[in-house]
Amino acid sequence: MASTVSTEPSKDTSASSRPGYGQLLRTRGAWTFLLPGFAARQPFAMLTISIVLLVQHTTGSYGAAGAAAAVTGVSMALFAPYSGRLADRYGQRAVLIPGVLLHTLSGLTLTALALAHAPLWALFAAAVPTGASVPQIGPMVRARWGVKLQDSPLMTTAAAFESVTDELTFVFGPLLATALCTGIDPAAGLMTEAALTLIGGLLFAAQKSTQPAVSVAGHARVEHASALRVPGVRVLVVAFLGIGSVFGGMQVSLAAFSESIGEPGLNGVLYGVFAAGNMLSGIVCGAVVWKAAPQQRLVVGYGALALTASGLWAAHSVLVLAGLGLLVGMCIAPALITGYTLVEGLVPAGARTEAFTWLTGAVALGQAAAVTVAGQLEDRFWGGAGFLVPMGGTVLALATLVTLKSRLATRPRSRTVARGVGHRVPMTVD
Repeated sequence: MASTVSTEPSKDTSASSRPGYGQLLRTRGAWTFLLPGFAARQPFAMLTISIVLLVQHTTGSYGAAGAAAAVTGVSMALFAPYSGRLADRYGQRAVLIPGVLLHTLSGLTLTALALAHAPLWALFAAAVPTGASVPQIGPMVRARWGVKLQDSPLMTTAAAFESVTDELTFVFGPLLATALCTGIDPAAGLMTEAALTLIGGLLFAAQKSTQPAVSVAGHARVEHASALRVPGVRVLVVAFLGIGSVFGGMQVSLAAFSESIGEPGLNGVLYGVFAAGNMLSGIVCGAVVWKAAPQQRLVVGYGALALTASGLWAAHSVLVLAGLGLLVGMCIAPALITGYTLVEGLVPAGARTEAFTWLTGAVALGQAAAVTVAGQLEDRFWGGAGFLVPMGGTVLALATLVTLKSRLATRPRSRTVARGVGHRVPMTVD
């Protein structure tokens, strides 16, 4: 076993002394899950904004729209880690197929209820399974990278690449959803999201050869040791809650701002600028060979995020808001990438899909709380009051990070002892 562990990583890292996107994308078998994974995660960026625009159209209230979207986000946040644990235990395909079928049915039901002007409690009832069944494609793709790149310096590059991919979906997703809802029909965004989830999810589930292998030992490890028991993961969950508050606060507040100036279609453009900043900075982060410790990078990057988000509420013109949104987006990617990279050193391999879903769920929960609070602020106070939510969320998360930074220290591990069991997985792939 010792010779196997020491040989495989060297084979991966000897190809290049400077890990980069080119080397990453030449990883054997990567494209078989990257392309369907991109298609399957595209609808995720459409879900919240599609619900907000549809429910606001049928009820006339941003508060009601934010609440319906919030129920979806809370449901996803609660069920996502359980979905990740099941994927670690039984395999991704076993979780994905029933999940995408349930999500499609629930999303279409929510659409029909909204169009029928059903009471808000009925929308909430449909929003629960809609959120609970959101396929966790991003964490599953990250787990597949973990199998391919164990102990390789390309892991940081892979984390950056996945952040860029996520943000690329947040460039196109809100634009597509807004165009469908405002140009065709208010229900078109959510209906398209359901259809794309079904098609993309089934295509991704069909890629059986690259999913992490499941073993009896892996079952026992995932069953008895939750990733949330790791103190560093709990700190990262708080940080990602703050990031979710930015996403949710921006979505509701930009929609309200665009409507207040008589240009509802501008919402997708402004949110696209915000997401583009995130994507561009993610590309740069993946190309840089960092010397600073990831814990230090996370605190510094998060401080920049809190600072830029604190100025959003004071923006009263399209250009100023677009510029600030671009800066906020540029500060999100470094925090996300560093957080996902830290998981590699904090969590055992058999629980990483669950750990990634805790972080994804934290973003969804923060987003859910943010759309609720921001919607109420926009309804009750001045236009732009919803931008106070990203400021409050990031400042509180930054204070937690600074206080508990020591818990993010990754544990030293031996390749032959700590990682010996985990190397049974890549042997089946390679």
